[in-house]
Amino acid sequence: MAFRPLSLPLPDPYLLALAATAGLASLLPARGPAAGTLDLAVQASIAALFFLYGVRLAPQAVRAGLVHWRLQALILAITFVLFPLVSLALATTFRSWLPHDLALGLMFIGMLPSTVQASIAFTALARGNVPAALCSATLSNLAGMVVTPALVALLVSARGPGIGFAGLRDIALQLLLPFLAGQLARPWCGGLVSRHMSAVTAVDRGAILLIVYSAFSHGMTAGIWQTVDLASLGRIAALATLMLASVLVASTCISRGLGFSRQDEIAIVFCGSKKSMASGISLANILFVGQPVSLIVLPLMLFHQAQLFACATLARRYAARADAGP
Repeated sequence: MAFRPLSLPLPDPYLLALAATAGLASLLPARGPAAGTLDLAVQASIAALFFLYGVRLAPQAVRAGLVHWRLQALILAITFVLFPLVSLALATTFRSWLPHDLALGLMFIGMLPSTVQASIAFTALARGNVPAALCSATLSNLAGMVVTPALVALLVSARGPGIGFAGLRDIALQLLLPFLAGQLARPWCGGLVSRHMSAVTAVDRGAILLIVYSAFSHGMTAGIWQTVDLASLGRIAALATLMLASVLVASTCISRGLGFSRQDEIAIVFCGSKKSMASGISLANILFVGQPVSLIVLPLMLFHQAQLFACATLARRYAARADAGP
């Protein structure tokens, strides 16, 4: 038998761009009047993200997927109940090993909604229930605009600053209002957006890069990196990977225990285990005003790379099993 080298997924190019952006902000942070202008640009970019999401969301996709209510309920429970409990347990157990803000960031991962594109893409690659994944990812992101701030208020306020009126106002103005405007504009803009998805994706990713640059600029000017060492970064990477592995195993066991089909199991595993970096960075910028956002989102960036590697490998295994037959 000929030896074939192990094929590993390459690092996500977008994550490399995020790392480069963080490095640029560390070397050339925005200061003075430039920082104020950057903050306004960040607010506008967050609003643009959710406006475009509102334009892209087809309400009929949600209605079609709701008929499989057991699957949808389970995915939402994994995303917003199991995941927060796992992240809270890890952050509490290992809080003496980590700086406070990194521990907070680890908890924050568990409170976020699922991704949309990655959940659907991995479900399709693994030969899973793609319509259910589409509906689940959509519902997760809609719920996340309300549930994630509520979880932060519930679980974080006892350990530090909570969400005040200003935070709720910013969520309404920068997230909910642009999303609703996008839904209203969908009949006129939906076709245009669908025909230019590459440009829309560039806008999405550019907005997140801008938000990351702003967060890390603020971190540099505040001198927060003096509190973080390589050992802490290694610990948070290990804990983020452990959190992902725990949820992947739990979601697989639960879906099989409840008798779901293999196609449904795939949708449950990939939608339930994902966390949206785009929503997470946007929400962190609003929910943690006055706190070191750059450190809080750092665990999410590490988790994002871990979920891409793990889910790419897992999707290929599911696909190989499906191709091999029952």
